[in-house]
Amino acid sequence: MADTLPSAFAGPSSKERKYDRQLRLWAASGQEALEKSHVLLVNSDDSMISGVVGVEALKNLVLPGIGGFTIVDSATVTEPDLGVNFFLDESSLGKSRAGETCRLLRELNPDVAGSFRIEPISELLRDPSFLPQYKLVIISGPTSRSSLDAVCQSTRELGIPVIYTHSVGFYSMFSLRLPSEFPIVETHPDPESTQDLRLLNPWPELKAAGSRLGNLEALDDHHHGHVPYILLLLHYLEKWQEEHDGNYPGNYKDKIAFRDMVRSGTRTNNPEGGEENFDEAVAAVLKSINPWSLRGNVREIFEMEHCKKPRSSSENFWIIASALATFYKKHGVLPLPGSLPDMKAQSADYIALQNIYKVKAREDVDEVLRIVQATETDLRRISKSVTKKEVELFCKNASHVKVIRGRDIPRISKDFPGTLKTIRNNLNSPESAMSIFVAFQALDIIEDDILNGRKSEQSIDDDNTWDTTVDTLIATIAGGDTTFTDDNGREAIIKAAQELRRTKGGELHNISSLTGGMVAQEALKVLTKQYVPLNNTCVFDGIGSRSEMFCL
Repeated sequence: MADTLPSAFAGPSSKERKYDRQLRLWAASGQEALEKSHVLLVNSDDSMISGVVGVEALKNLVLPGIGGFTIVDSATVTEPDLGVNFFLDESSLGKSRAGETCRLLRELNPDVAGSFRIEPISELLRDPSFLPQYKLVIISGPTSRSSLDAVCQSTRELGIPVIYTHSVGFYSMFSLRLPSEFPIVETHPDPESTQDLRLLNPWPELKAAGSRLGNLEALDDHHHGHVPYILLLLHYLEKWQEEHDGNYPGNYKDKIAFRDMVRSGTRTNNPEGGEENFDEAVAAVLKSINPWSLRGNVREIFEMEHCKKPRSSSENFWIIASALATFYKKHGVLPLPGSLPDMKAQSADYIALQNIYKVKAREDVDEVLRIVQATETDLRRISKSVTKKEVELFCKNASHVKVIRGRDIPRISKDFPGTLKTIRNNLNSPESAMSIFVAFQALDIIEDDILNGRKSEQSIDDDNTWDTTVDTLIATIAGGDTTFTDDNGREAIIKAAQELRRTKGGELHNISSLTGGMVAQEALKVLTKQYVPLNNTCVFDGIGSRSEMFCL
């Protein structure tokens, strides 16, 4: 019987019920992108480190239905692993850690494909077909610099994002390296910021709707108290222009005077219990009576080379962005989103006003689509043809589209003077978590020496090794800045290093689990291309229960 019901009356599918909450966050398009994504987890080169943070990140990708994952880990399960990794049990002892972790992760969601490899990542990278199958690579530290550099170099050439994460004791950090240009259409801004009422530059149909009010004072109390506040503002703007030589309220003083004009029209003796529509109009004056302007993020996109001169091989994003720039040059505004806020009004009046906005939005979409199609024809572009749905989505979010310029996994090196300057500035603040980041950099250097046989495993707990490494990093950070001295951050860095030394590079499950959740959150933003991801490093202090983000 259910099969014969129209789709409008049929209940949600089993898949919709299973993923109900996340579909509310990123809709069917985001879920589809997620299900087409395959993630690679490269566990630590140090077999003594359990790599819990990477596994916990995978857990939070498996549950919402990632397409598949692969774990690269050559270690076998030991007793210490069982104490921190919840995706291992006693029967796992002596077996492949990658295989056992993969088995138990797959039990969380049978829709997800999981696999594992026990070969070193350096060996797997020799196969040119290995990396291209992945949409994201997560590297769980500590990893030798040669391995990290090899993965980063290969993924950079393929445009694959990388997350490097490290969790030790009560501290953790992770860095996201995106491609050089990472465009996002669905940034999900505050809904109020997406509303574009165009009260100061109304198109003919909207202006006519405001003029049709005629003599507002002649309306009976019921109609007077139900005029949509947008029409009220248009009515009083027209009245203001008549009294001010055709000018709109331009400065704060004018807007206050205009607001008083709107308020003066309220009928205080309305027997229907007040006029909420006038209250809405008064409240909207300061935020709605403003000239339209192009946001900086969109202006930056319009000035990018990909937008100015799209090619046949360009992503659809740049073809639409170029068309949008042409639309803006012609009209001086972006396409109308077409959405309206709730307001006090009669249903028929609200629907009529809503239709005016929706019709205009559809007209703008059609115009942008025509520009896109003409561009594609000029470029003889067929294989990646832009759909109307893509144009509609772009136009709806036009004011908030964003392109993030990806940054490398940060490293304290004289080759990155901008990074060193940011580190110096933050170390000057005693409240900054930058000292923890520097301590992790020191640990990475020590671990790299151990993994490459330059130091013994005991050196991770050696005071002299830590002091020497920290002093070397501070000297590099200072560079030629004579105002920066050892006192600026050395004590804070040494204090942070004590926590990393205390656990000898080992993880605490609760900290790794929390960090894995944060890593997965950023991974989901990257895979769905929705919301705005981290740019580019996050440090978590489990002792102070705080996190801090740095653009390094």
